[in-house]
Order: sequence, then structure tokens, then C-alpha cells
Amino acid sequence: MSAPLYNKDILRLAANVPHHGRLPDPQASVEKRSPTCGSRVTADVRMEAGRLAEMGLDVKACALGQASAALMAAQAIGLTAAELADARDRLTAYLAGESDDLDFWPGLAVLAPARGYPARHASIRLGFEAIAEAARMADA
Repeated sequence: MSAPLYNKDILRLAANVPHHGRLPDPQASVEKRSPTCGSRVTADVRMEAGRLAEMGLDVKACALGQASAALMAAQAIGLTAAELADARDRLTAYLAGESDDLDFWPGLAVLAPARGYPARHASIRLGFEAIAEAARMADA
């Protein structure tokens, strides 16, 4: 493991993903998979009044994917589908080098060293992509 990519903070996050486990009766479920490394995140959601009320995650990913999913899950409850899609898009823009802003989501700075490793980007995006799509489907 490379020290700049895998540090204690990332490993701590990876080991403690909030909302871990599937929901018994979700309004929508989405599975996203990284073709590069095989990492996978499944998100189950329930929306109420246009906001994410409950979520369940099944995360089978590398430490970076798990850490990113943990950061997303810690802040997602209460957000709208549009806000979750915006966060997904902003993370994608950051990883692609199109933006330097990480202030849109608490804690993402811990993943900044991975920006220089494009092969890791798909795994980092999985949690954000799965929850945004599931929220959109449930809200439709």
C-alpha cells in the first residue's frame, strides 16, 4: 500500500461505513460497480417529502471506495435527490481536475491524495453515484 493513498484516516473510515446493511423495503436500489477494480456499492433508499429519509449500503470496495462511501453516508440523510446529484457531479469534477473545490462535502479532503491516481477514481465515486441515482429513482 502506498502511504499517500492509504493512511490511518482512510482506513478508519473504511472500517466504519454508516448505514451499512440493506434496507428491508427500499423505494429504490442501485448497484454501481467499478470495471477497473471490481469494487461495488449497492444503495437502498427511502425518500420522504423529497428528502433522503433512510439509506442502506452494501459496500464491497477497496479502502478508498469504502472511505468515500463512509463520508457520503455520514452526511446524506436529509438531502434532496438534486443535492445528492450535485455532490456526485462535484466529486467527479474534482477527481477529473476540473475543480479544486472539496468544501462541498465534509471530510473529502482525506481523499485528495487519490486525485493523482485515475485508476482509483471509479471506486471513489461509487457511493456518491449509487446514492444519487437511487434517490432520483425513489423521488420520481
